[in-house]
Amino acid sequence: MKRIELGDKMYNEKRKSKWSSVIKVLIILFILSFIVSWMISLFIDDDFKQGNVAIIPIDGVIMPGNSNMFGQDIVSSKEIVSFIEEADKNLMIKAIVFEINSPGGAAVSTEEIVSAIQKVNKTTVAYIREVGASGGYWIAASTDYIFASRMSITGSVGVIASYLEFSGLLDDYNVTYQRLVAGKYKDIGSPLKQMSWDEESILQKEIDLIHEYFIEDISKSRNLSEREIKEIETARIFLGIEAKEIGLIDEFGGKDEALSYVEQRLNITAEPTEYARERTFMDLLSGLMSKNSFFVGKGIGSSLLEAKQTNGIRVWT
Repeated sequence: MKRIELGDKMYNEKRKSKWSSVIKVLIILFILSFIVSWMISLFIDDDFKQGNVAIIPIDGVIMPGNSNMFGQDIVSSKEIVSFIEEADKNLMIKAIVFEINSPGGAAVSTEEIVSAIQKVNKTTVAYIREVGASGGYWIAASTDYIFASRMSITGSVGVIASYLEFSGLLDDYNVTYQRLVAGKYKDIGSPLKQMSWDEESILQKEIDLIHEYFIEDISKSRNLSEREIKEIETARIFLGIEAKEIGLIDEFGGKDEALSYVEQRLNITAEPTEYARERTFMDLLSGLMSKNSFFVGKGIGSSLLEAKQTNGIRVWT
């Protein structure tokens, strides 16, 4: 019996040692792959910036930073603005084409990109892929010309600040919200208490002001009539084929058509070069580890509306 127990013990120790070695090898390979990819990136030439037409992708939810947000692709406004300024200063670049596939994003972040585009002294063109809605459409509208597929989703020119409220749930479990604030409206929008009528009025006024500014800027950029403004101020979405009828886009098409437009307008042969941050190994890893189920209940309508945060509330444009 002792020999059998000793044999089992040796077998188990050998097995543990084997798995420990495998784990160590995997960790070493992971670290080496990260170091190698980093070193390679240091020696890569900026050949992608040697053309005469800058392509700047706007792919994902527009936010201040570029970290992955629970499986959602993030567009960093700071990064995009730097690309726009870089392309504008580059004497070789004659035009900037924006490839848009975005449901929108934080109001301030989107406005930063829009403002940067409006300052550009070169031809700017946008083409909308699957989605160019809300803040994504706002960016497109700030360019000189817009292309989109007949089936692209556009529009959704609105603002939302809906949120979950847990005050009823707290009552069910006999949990009390101890309100300690300096300033009557400091905790406005807290999900732990029911919003009062005057609090709701204050937030609605802010949302209406953002919406008014949003509509005004797009109307000016697209030179929309009163009838067309009434169409878009409902914040409904439009397919590309509908968007063309009310003046939200100029032509049907994609990247090829956008480049052809640049060639005809500037009488040049377009040589596209992409301005984009290369995804690192860590970016890909964080994307795999994120949960796409974070946005519970967003649906197709609300997934087109992204946001700025005020206290506990997110104001989506």
